Amino acid sequence: MSGIGLIFAFVVAIIVMILAISKLKIHPFLSIMGISVILGLLAGIPLVNQTAADGTVTLGLANVIGAGFSGTFTSIGIVIILGALIGTILEATGAALKLADLVIKLVGPNHPELAVELMGWVVSIPVFCDSGFVILNPIRKAMVRRTGTSSVAMTVALSAGLYASHVFIPPTPGPIAAANTLGIGNNLLLVMGLGALVSIPALIGAYFYAKYIGKTVKSADELNQDETVKTYEQIVAEYGKLPGSWSSLAPIIVPILLMALGSVASMAKWEGMLFDLSSFLGTPIIALAVGTLFGVWLLHTSHKMNKFYDLTNDTLKTVGPILFVTAAGGVLGKVISVSGMVTFITENSSMLEAIGIFFPFILSAILKSAQGSSTVALTTTAGILAPLMGALGLSSPVMSALTVMAIGAGAMTVSHANDSYFWVVTNFGEMTPQQGYKTQTLVTLVEGVCSMLGIFVLSLFLR
Repeated sequence: MSGIGLIFAFVVAIIVMILAISKLKIHPFLSIMGISVILGLLAGIPLVNQTAADGTVTLGLANVIGAGFSGTFTSIGIVIILGALIGTILEATGAALKLADLVIKLVGPNHPELAVELMGWVVSIPVFCDSGFVILNPIRKAMVRRTGTSSVAMTVALSAGLYASHVFIPPTPGPIAAANTLGIGNNLLLVMGLGALVSIPALIGAYFYAKYIGKTVKSADELNQDETVKTYEQIVAEYGKLPGSWSSLAPIIVPILLMALGSVASMAKWEGMLFDLSSFLGTPIIALAVGTLFGVWLLHTSHKMNKFYDLTNDTLKTVGPILFVTAAGGVLGKVISVSGMVTFITENSSMLEAIGIFFPFILSAILKSAQGSSTVALTTTAGILAPLMGALGLSSPVMSALTVMAIGAGAMTVSHANDSYFWVVTNFGEMTPQQGYKTQTLVTLVEGVCSMLGIFVLSLFLR
């Protein structure tokens, strides 16, 4: 199957998958894996490896599934484990409560959703949003306790803040790759400035949506609270003396700084040992490993090292289901990527050229919804658009930068079941998949539309 038939099969497959999870109560892992196999068969992926006359090997369906599953573990598995372990340590030592106090003092106690949204926006500039959510989730939970705010509202606000900078602002890899492909890689300051600007409408729209949805959706931790009678002061008293500000910040801020250092080294084109060391330390796995060491030191200074084994064991039990569902999403993305769908969209992109600045947005949104990865949507769409920039009237430096922004807006529209970030937010936010569609999926739609409207307005004045 190819062409329109493949697009139709994909749409039907996504609908069936959502119904299987939400209505038939089939576990997401089984639903996604089953749909991946069926879609692969419909797309004509061979059952076994095929070798062409020129020696080119086409992977069979079983190998495609294996590659998608293992690829997800390679890219994010250890990151999730280490990030979750850091979060567990922050919770166990009371450091998360200390950090919540710091954030609230900075923004004010009357705007916790705004506080956590801005915190996510800053953190995700150098850090992938998946990792950022795992790292910051303990602070979110502590702030929920501290302020009595809706847990769902705080989850949505944090997710949205992380997502905005993830798709718009270098040194996140997606915007950098898109800018380089479109010929403005040497003008990243312009891209960063416009990224910060166009993320404002997204943040505003997401803030109000978070406030709204928090009143209608309740997560598991809100429905099963056994600590509702405790005041914040009573919760703090259970920890004894809270850790200091630096000790509490170090397990989070050190990995962020190391990852930022790695990005700077790449952007500045450092050379030699300095580049190698910076790149090594800036790798998310290594950066979070260093953060974990700071977390272990925090346990030591809090006189709770005797809990380290149990905390690690509990963390592994918690992240196991998340990892497997996330890997299943990776399988679906892999099946789609080799099915020929992206090739079909690329070959028929001329039908959408008349839409102007909305063309990059729509194309990127199609690719994002189809295969799940925002970074893939950013880079693939930029590659498609590169030869078309002149015809679209988008070839000036400013319009090229706005095109990167439009691609980024599409790359967040929308996050659903084939996106690892959807499952990270849903599981760590203690929500069901159905609730995930109402919260994570819809807030990314709100963000994408709001930011695209802002980009369109800017395109009327900037040339």
